[in-house]
Amino acid sequence: MVFNRARYNRKVAATMPIALDHQPEGQSLNASESRRALSAFLLFGMLTSALGALLPAWGYHLESDLSIAGNFFLCFNAGLLIAVRSAFALLPRKGVVYAMVLASALACGAFFLLASSDVGFPFRLAIGLFVLGFSAGLLNAAVFHAISPLYHHDRAATTTLAGTLYGLGCFLTALLVAGTYYIYSVQGILLLFAAIAAFFIVIFARGKFSNLAFAQPIPLRHVLDEFKNPGAVLFALILFFQFGNEWSIAGWLPIFLIRRLGISPGASLFMLAFYWGSLLVGRVLAKALLKHLHHGKLLLGSILLALMGCILLTYTTGRFGANMGVLFVGCGFAPIYPLVVEKIGHRFTYYHPGLYNGIFSFAFTGGLLAPFMLGYMAQWWGVQVIMFMPMLGMFMVFFLVLLMILETKLSGDVRATSARV
Repeated sequence: MVFNRARYNRKVAATMPIALDHQPEGQSLNASESRRALSAFLLFGMLTSALGALLPAWGYHLESDLSIAGNFFLCFNAGLLIAVRSAFALLPRKGVVYAMVLASALACGAFFLLASSDVGFPFRLAIGLFVLGFSAGLLNAAVFHAISPLYHHDRAATTTLAGTLYGLGCFLTALLVAGTYYIYSVQGILLLFAAIAAFFIVIFARGKFSNLAFAQPIPLRHVLDEFKNPGAVLFALILFFQFGNEWSIAGWLPIFLIRRLGISPGASLFMLAFYWGSLLVGRVLAKALLKHLHHGKLLLGSILLALMGCILLTYTTGRFGANMGVLFVGCGFAPIYPLVVEKIGHRFTYYHPGLYNGIFSFAFTGGLLAPFMLGYMAQWWGVQVIMFMPMLGMFMVFFLVLLMILETKLSGDVRATSARV
């Protein structure tokens, strides 16, 4: 029996609680509410990128046991995943506004807890990071529901704006810590982040997202059906490994530069901001280039550029080489996510953005498990191994994207054959 992809997509789309082509009545956002909803991605970027910038501020570049810092990423990841699961019960009962305000309040409290914790007692830091991860996961779940009307209206523009604001949040976090490193104590920096989270409490409390409809959780049998779909599995795996590559650099770049090249903590944090800036600008440019360049060539070029950057960072002996390596890595990573999202968007048009949250939570798991593992690997084999994992990850992403392109062509041939029959 020949597998009919078009029939499969129509069947699964019929089981989805909300279709993208039909926006529920009364479910719309004005310009002010749209800006308010998208601003959550700025805060989400700040929350998820804070740990990588805080490690040098806490003095972990001097710590002999790097596995302790690796465990911090695991605590943050655990909080994020538990929050995403808890959101399925919280959001329908309390609403989006309540969840976003609660997430911001928890983030504010987590920064206060971290500010009052002694670096010599990592257990208290771990608790604070778990709460911070929980706040990030809850905010992640709520904001995907909050942008649903925007996503219905213009999927491409909403995805681009959300990704840009998220990258901007990561960039601002590194820049803020770098700019205040020699001015404020680490407690002062953390209190500054707490004040930013408190500001978002006010922003979200004035929102009017309570009338949004909620996508119900997908039944287990439909989830299992999705894992029979090679395209969906490849999409999830690519995001898993690509986010792992990006967060391996984001989590450990300052520690690597300090220990490998003797760069000062403040300068290494500015280079972390440079990495986020390169990734952000490169991703915006890549979105435009996708319309004019062959996707296979763009993919190959980005893979080679990222590999060149990792090799340069591994073997350079000066700051100029390190800056060029960071630039190459950021620009090399940038096109991969837009390329994959564009390909998958045409294949699975029935997804509701609230349901996409599960896929991105899986991707963030890869993004935060990678720096957790790197903490132990760097402890066992030395800090130079930090650049080894992203290089391996790039080969995995390249292989998986090629499989996705092949699977897309094969499924297209099947559809064409079925149409002729």
